[in-house]
Amino acid sequence: MAGKLIIFSAPSGSGKTTIVRHILEKIPNVGFSISATTRTPRGQEVDGKDYYFLSLEDFKTRVEKDEFAEYEEVYAGVCYGTLKEEIERLWKEGKDVIFDIDVKGGVNLKNLYQDKALSIFVKVPSFEVLESRLRQRGTDTEEVIQTRLEKAMYETSFAEQFDEILVNDKLEDSFVLAEDLIGKFLEV
Repeated sequence: MAGKLIIFSAPSGSGKTTIVRHILEKIPNVGFSISATTRTPRGQEVDGKDYYFLSLEDFKTRVEKDEFAEYEEVYAGVCYGTLKEEIERLWKEGKDVIFDIDVKGGVNLKNLYQDKALSIFVKVPSFEVLESRLRQRGTDTEEVIQTRLEKAMYETSFAEQFDEILVNDKLEDSFVLAEDLIGKFLEV
């Protein structure tokens, strides 16, 4: 049984993960798509819960077998992707699928699934706000922050390829807007 896809993409620090977590709590018939990656687990991450951790060789083999709905080499030697079987797993459970995914992956999923997918690009009101949010996290070095800001400028250039652009100025307002957009899409 095929359902629908809800795609959230955004530069790091825009609040997309927080919005996705909120949607998962508020809309019961939505299941989170677990991405596959070649990077090593961080902290307490668990295979099959946080990500499907694959070797680079296994990842490439699955690409050759056309097992990914989308994939991207996000950093040199570090790949992320959405396995088709993950989407099918959630659809078989009777759920619509929600994604917290990089911008190129979001565009690729929308192009593949078209009207079955709602793509939402989350952005902050300004790059100054984004920089402030990244600094407030207190988790990244100055070099990492600068890299994330440069990448954010690039990623923002894809915003117009999404169905909706959600400007995350006030989180509570963004929650309500996201719920409304998804509610309308799922009822169609």
